Parts: sequence; C-alpha cells; structure tokens
Amino acid sequence: MRMTDIQRCEIRPGRLVEWTLSPRTLDIAASLPEDTRPPAYIQESHIRTARSVREGGLSVPTWLGTAFDIPGPVDLDVLQEALRAWTLRHETLRSGFRWSGAAGDPMRRFTLDADAVFLHREDVGDFPEASGLARRLQDRFDHVADALHWPNLIYAAVVRDDGVSVYMAFDHSNVDAYSIYRIPAEIDELYTAGVEGRTVPRPPVGSYVDFCEAERANADRIDGSHDIVARWREFIRRCGGRLPSFPVDLGVEPGGALPEQRLLREPLVDAADAAAFEAYCRPYGGSLIGVLAATALIVHEIGGAPVYRTVVPFHTRSRSQWSQSVGWYVGGAPIEIPVTGAQDFPGTLRTVRAELQANRRLSRMPVDRVLRLLGTDFRPTSPDLYSIVSYVDARDVPGSGRWPDRTAYALLRVSYGDQMCAWVTRLPEGLWFASRYPDTDMAHKNLRLYVERLRDIVTGVARPRS
Repeated sequence: MRMTDIQRCEIRPGRLVEWTLSPRTLDIAASLPEDTRPPAYIQESHIRTARSVREGGLSVPTWLGTAFDIPGPVDLDVLQEALRAWTLRHETLRSGFRWSGAAGDPMRRFTLDADAVFLHREDVGDFPEASGLARRLQDRFDHVADALHWPNLIYAAVVRDDGVSVYMAFDHSNVDAYSIYRIPAEIDELYTAGVEGRTVPRPPVGSYVDFCEAERANADRIDGSHDIVARWREFIRRCGGRLPSFPVDLGVEPGGALPEQRLLREPLVDAADAAAFEAYCRPYGGSLIGVLAATALIVHEIGGAPVYRTVVPFHTRSRSQWSQSVGWYVGGAPIEIPVTGAQDFPGTLRTVRAELQANRRLSRMPVDRVLRLLGTDFRPTSPDLYSIVSYVDARDVPGSGRWPDRTAYALLRVSYGDQMCAWVTRLPEGLWFASRYPDTDMAHKNLRLYVERLRDIVTGVARPRS
C-alpha cells in the first residue's frame, strides 16, 4: 500500500457520504464512568504534544488514514454495517480520554461497550471536481480526527455507478501504519459477507487498551538507575542534549516558527531490484539494515556528519494476540553509526547490525517514560520528537496483492514540522519511498539528493558490475 497524502490518492468525483459516531453514542459516552486502564505513554505524549503546540498558536493535524475502492454497485446500508462491525472489533476506537489540559493533570480513560456504538450517516452531496472533493475530505478529517477531541475517527465513501471509494481517517493516537495496512481487506471481507447474507467468523482480537495497561505497568517498574535509562542518557548527551534530527541541512531557522511541511513520494526501485537488495543484505539482517546503512553513508556525504545517530522505530506487537489489533504499537531504539570517508557499504552493514542487536530491546520501553526518568524538560514544540527513517515489508499483509487493483493507499497528513520523517515500504511491486519534511529550498534539495543516492546504493548492490 503506497503511502501518500489525500491530494495524491487518485480521487475521482462522485457523491460524498460520511459516517461519524452517532449523537446517541456520544450521549452515552458523556456519562460513562472512568476506565481505570491508563493511556499508553506514546498516546499521552502525543496528546500532550498536540495541546502544547496548539497553545503555541498552531493547529497541527496528525491523522492517518486509508483509501481504497470497492467495485459496485455498492449497497450503502451493507457498507455501513461492515464499517460498524469493523469498528467494534477494536476497543481503542470506542475509547477516549477526559482531560482538562492543565499541567500535570492526569488523562482519564472512558470506554464504550460495543452495543453502545452506532454510526450516523450523512449524504453530503455531489462533487463534480476531484480537487474540491480532496479539499473537503482533508478539511473534515482535520476537524474530526483531532488528537484533542473525541471521537476522533471519520469514514467517508464517494459513490459512483461503478463502485465506491472508501476513505477512513483516525487520529494517530489509535492507529499505526500496520493497523492501516490491514483495513482494506477486512472491510472488503465484511462487506462481501454482508451482501451474501453470511457472517464472518473472527477469532477474538486483542485490545490495544489492554496493551496500554500492560505496557505502562511494565514501564513504571523501572527507575532512573535502570540500564535502559543510562543508555538513553548517554545517547542524548552525544546528540547535544536533545533527541536526534536528520543530520543534513533542512533550512530550518533554530527557534523559529514551526515550518510547513512538504511531501516527497515516489517509487524507489522495482520488485527485481528490491529482491536483489534484500538478498545482498540478508546475511547482515535484511533490508532494514541496508536502508539504515545506506542512510548513514549518504548523510555523511551530504552533511559530513561523522556519526549517524537516529531512533529506529520497531513494532511492539510482541504477542500473537496483538497481531490483528488496531493501535499504536511502536517503540524506538537509539543507534549510533560511525561513518568515515573510507567506510564501505559491507562494513557499515556490519556496524548497523551490531547496533540493532545491542539496542533493539530498548524499543520495548516507551521513550516518554525514559524522558520523564531523565528529568529532561522536553517541552514539545513539534509533533515529531525526533527524525526517523522507517522500513516495513508489507507484502505479507492480507490483501496486499489486490492493493493496486483496489487503488489502495495509506494516507499521511502533511502539515507542520521541523523534522524529516521517511518511510521505505516493501510492496509486491518494489520499494516505495515517502517522506514529509520542512518546506524549504535547502530541505528539498537535500532530500532529493538523499533519495537519488539511496536509489543508487540499492541498485548498485542489486545490479553489480561484472
């Protein structure tokens, strides 16, 4: 599933229909007692960051979503029930927080029972132009899928004679990329079963709300003397007292206003080159190692950094019960990769492998918990605490082979931020690159150079000269 923004997901004109949680459901939620299961540290950090940035005068949308087609004609009543049935599977989507927003105030969870969740459908009207429809969808998603409000999900369908295009958006606090990747096949399965008048047998899906409670309890067992905290303390010290940014010039003025961001997304290499690159990197640990090693060499070329320091995202779905669960199952591991002008690619691969072997376990401890124990005042001024380069192989996700036929995309909201965040995704058709970064001339020049050099390195090992 290619990652893109709402403007570039092949939107076509049609009649727009929207679903949100019903007024009846909202009334029930308003009177619910507290659910004692706490937010995950990553959820709390995300929501408090959104509050801090907004108090600074800027609203920064942070939703993720998906777009995909269902061939038609489509029965909207059956589609609505499929959307509701899918929502009920995932407890986090019917769970929210009450919070005054005052400094230090706790966030209190509430959770609806499944039988209290209903969808409200609104027929918005016809949109004869794709550009106007894209603006409408983005504006609505920004308003509804908001970190500081609940409910923060919205579903939409653009209806045409030949089928519908489905769009679904969620604040990031409830979903990660893997959650998004699974949606098209699951909705399609539920819709098809509804049309055929049968039910879909589904095993129980693990609750992200339960995971939040368990992860937080584990994180709260450590204190400032723990070796994980010591490792992060030293890493941040070597980063100059802050979490790492992408070590090339992005043209961002220190202490200035949070810049608007820009999206760069394109194919990186085809399936044959992706397979050859994986085969080359497999003795060292695979394509993730290769992408990080290549990045370390490239940022040294562009900016001269002698050491590439970054936080590598890893999923935290450590048990099978979480494998089909919707939630934000992501942690981060700090790594440091020394690079010199004489460093070759195999040597850098070995260095990255050793760093990840030593530090991957740190990703199981939420970064926000570590920062609290360090006593460091990271008052957030940006939705991104640090820069990332992520790699995901999505080929085994159910339904991935049908993504091109269903015009399926993972949607990323590009708004404001001073960090460069990049995602390299292995798809059946090859490697896909997407990045959001500050919209400056210098950042555009250096990101363009980074992508070109990354492609050169991948193809260089995939097609060795005789």
